[in-house]
Amino acid sequence: VQLVESGGGLVQPGGSLRLSCVASGFTFSRYAMRWYRQAPGKEREWVAVISGAGDYTDYVDSVKGRFTITRNNAKNTVYLQMNSLKPEDTAVYSCNVVILSSGYWGQGTQVTVSS
Repeated sequence: VQLVESGGGLVQPGGSLRLSCVASGFTFSRYAMRWYRQAPGKEREWVAVISGAGDYTDYVDSVKGRFTITRNNAKNTVYLQMNSLKPEDTAVYSCNVVILSSGYWGQGTQVTVSS
C-alpha cells in the first residue's frame, strides 16, 4: 500500500488549496479514505472521510462549509479542496486508509496559512 500526497504550500488567509493523494497497492474503490492533519505541538486530528463509492462524506466541525473531500476511483486519487483557509488550518495534512484493521499513511504535505 502506498499513499502519496501533494498540493500543499503557503497561502494567505482566505485563500484556497487542493490537496491530492494518489493511492496504489490495493483496490482503491473498495475503501473509505480519510484526511487527517497535525499542527505543531498538537495531536493528529481527523479532518474528513469519503466512502469507497464517494456517496458519503463527513467533516470535522471546524472545516464544514470550507473543505470538500472528493475522489476519482479511475485515477486512484482522493482530493481535499480547502477554501477560506485560516491560520489555524496550518498543519501537515496526510491521507489514510484502513485495510483489515491496519492503517496506512502517506508522508504528508505541509499547508501553511499566513500573511
